Amino acid sequence: MSMAIGEAGMIRIGTRGSHLARWQSTWVAERLREWRPGLSVELVEIRTQGDRDRNTPLAAMATAGTGLFTKEIQRAVLEGAVDVAVHSLKDLPTRGPDGLIVAAVPPREDVADALIAPRHKTLDALPPGGRVGTSSPRRRAQLLHRRPDLEVVALRGNVETRLNQALDGRLDAVVLAWAGLHRLGLDGHVTDRLEPPRFLPAVGQGALGIECRSDDDRVRALLSPLDDRPTHRAVLAERAALAELEGGCIIPMAAWARDVDRDESGASGEFLAIDAMVLDPDGRDRVTVSVAGPRDEPEALGLRAAQILRDRGAEPLLARSR
Repeated sequence: MSMAIGEAGMIRIGTRGSHLARWQSTWVAERLREWRPGLSVELVEIRTQGDRDRNTPLAAMATAGTGLFTKEIQRAVLEGAVDVAVHSLKDLPTRGPDGLIVAAVPPREDVADALIAPRHKTLDALPPGGRVGTSSPRRRAQLLHRRPDLEVVALRGNVETRLNQALDGRLDAVVLAWAGLHRLGLDGHVTDRLEPPRFLPAVGQGALGIECRSDDDRVRALLSPLDDRPTHRAVLAERAALAELEGGCIIPMAAWARDVDRDESGASGEFLAIDAMVLDPDGRDRVTVSVAGPRDEPEALGLRAAQILRDRGAEPLLARSR
C-alpha cells in the first residue's frame, strides 16, 4: 500500500506528456490540493506505446492489443512508481489489470465531436470528395454514413497536430473531440458541432478516469470527492455495453448515457438512458438502440443495450472491423 498520503504528504500522478494529458492531470492535481491543503502533488510523465508510434493508424496498432495510451501508466501504478493515473476515459480498456480500480470519474465535459472546416464550415457543406481526417473508426463510420461521398483519411498526432491539418489547408476538415479542444482553449476553431443525437460520441468521451491501486484505501479516500455520480454511472453503462460486445477503440461503436426524467415509454421518474450504435466500418449499415432503466443499475442497462444491438444484427457489422 502506498505511503504517500498521511505520512509523506505527497501523491504522484502518472500522465502522458501531451498538452491535453498534462492539462487533465494538472486539473486533477489542483482539485486534490483544494481538497487537501498542503498536499504535495507531483506529475510524472510516462510515455506509452501510442505516444512512441505516431505514424501507424490506431486501428492497425490496436490489433496487437489494447491499452495503447494506458498500459505503461497502469503498470507504473501497480509497481508503486506513481500513486494515481489520470486517463481520458475513452482510451481506457474496459478490462484492466487486476489490482487497479477507477476510483473517481469527475464531472463530464461536453460529449460532442467537433468539425473544423475553415473553408466549408459544416459537414453538409463539404464538397463531394472532400478530405476529412480522423483517428477514430467510430467517427469515420458515422461520417461516411452521413456523407458516403467524402474521403476519410487516417490521422495521427496530438490535438494541435491534427487541428493544423485543417487550419493550413492540407485537409478540408478534421474531426476531434470538442472536450479536448475546449480544455486547451482551441474550441474557437470549431465550425460545426457534431453532437447527439445527430452524431453519437465514443464510450467515455469527455470524461476522465482516475485510477489507483484497489487496496490503497488512503488514496481512494483522497480521490472520492472528485467523483461525480451522474457521470460515473453514465460511463459505467457505456463501458458495460462496449465490454459485452468485446470491443475497444478499433470497433465503430458509439454510446451516450445520461440521467433523464422519463423512460422510452414516457413514464416519469429517475432513469438512466443510453443511446448506442454499431456501424459497418465504411458506414454503409448500422444498428441502433435507445433504452432507459433505473439509475442504480447502470451496468445492467449497458448489458441490455448490447444485447438489443446483437439482436438487431450488430455481430456481422463488428466482424468486419476485426
